[in-house]
Amino acid sequence: MSDPAAASEDPFTAGHLGELTRVVSVDLVDAAISAAGAAQKRLRRLPTRVVVYLLLAGVLFADVGYRQVLARLVAGAGATTSVPGSSALSQAFRRVGVKPLAELFDLVRGPAAGTPRWRGLRVCAIDGTTMFVPDSAANAAAFGRQTGRPDAPAGYPMLRLLTIVECGSRTIIDAVFGSFRVGETTYAPRLLASLRPGMVLLGDRNFAFATLMEQIAATGADLLIRCKNGRRFQVVERLADGTMIALLGATRVRVIDASIRVELGQSGQQRTGTYRLITTLTDPALYPALDVVGLYHQRWEIETSFRETKSTILDGRVLRARTPAGVTQEVYAVLITHQALRTAIADTALTTSDLEPARLSFTIALNTARDGICCAATILAGPVTDLIGRIGAALLTSILPDRRSRSSPRIVKRAISKHRAKGPIDKTNYTTTITTHLHPAAP
Repeated sequence: MSDPAAASEDPFTAGHLGELTRVVSVDLVDAAISAAGAAQKRLRRLPTRVVVYLLLAGVLFADVGYRQVLARLVAGAGATTSVPGSSALSQAFRRVGVKPLAELFDLVRGPAAGTPRWRGLRVCAIDGTTMFVPDSAANAAAFGRQTGRPDAPAGYPMLRLLTIVECGSRTIIDAVFGSFRVGETTYAPRLLASLRPGMVLLGDRNFAFATLMEQIAATGADLLIRCKNGRRFQVVERLADGTMIALLGATRVRVIDASIRVELGQSGQQRTGTYRLITTLTDPALYPALDVVGLYHQRWEIETSFRETKSTILDGRVLRARTPAGVTQEVYAVLITHQALRTAIADTALTTSDLEPARLSFTIALNTARDGICCAATILAGPVTDLIGRIGAALLTSILPDRRSRSSPRIVKRAISKHRAKGPIDKTNYTTTITTHLHPAAP
């Protein structure tokens, strides 16, 4: 019989992520550590594997310090090992470095299995966002910050994050991040190696320049990107549905012009916008123009993905690390943890016919994963026989209704200032009726 006292001092006790260890398994973590050449040469009180899991768990508990996070991991595994001090943890983070987290992200990223496709195509979206980092001299030098004028730097330093997300499951296909001074379109080519034939990539007007679109088309993936309404093209053919075929360098693209009218519930209000879309889905029989316009609406799923990361997981907080290496380490941990939660949601949807991942609550998955850290001893013990686990069970008890078509003004509902905004502001969330009309594309 093993000695309980000896077991409680096992340095690998905290090497878990609760139920999410099913997604980010010990084997995956060890493989990432090995690929990064970061395997320890001697047994330490904080082995590399434990440090990696601690960084991931720190994302789940963004409101507490790493010592408290480690205490939860240890207690959750049913042990009584004492928690090292903050200095020891900082040294462990520096010793492990960035590479194991980068390798682990490379292992877990990718589309979820079984996600519904659009006319046989995997729908993805590309876009960027920013994240605030602690205001240290090193972070400001490495990442930069927004500024109104040279003598008035604004707020915290910021990094720029660019991702490709699968719209059906909101899993992360790939991501790149770095200095805020570098634009999205400069980062974008670094993600194109993750595109494949059978994908269609959605993008906003920022990505509608010829060189990038030709690079996307060269991967074999299709594209659907909005451009400026007045953009001119070299027209080679006009189609019967009013769209036109044009040349973008050596790439044949289809140009679709449409107006979208949004009627706001019982208010009698309505808004109309005009859109010009560029796509390599050139066959009007396989890809009717109205359906292509409707497909573009799925681009908003990547905005929801950013909200899940920045508002739901991090609760709007600034990242922790005060050094550029620490920030890089932490961002990879955020991406891995978000991917683990989204994978658990997608796996749960697979167990029920005709249930899309979008109808399962990300917030419930996050809170159940946090609770699972504290009872990991029962989760990790013995063989896995429950295919969905506690996270899946919690998700299936609170299935969200089908998404309604709604519209809300893009305003700050709770301003920083305690004073009211001047003038009347309509904050009503309206149920909408959307009508789309195609227009013959102008040359």
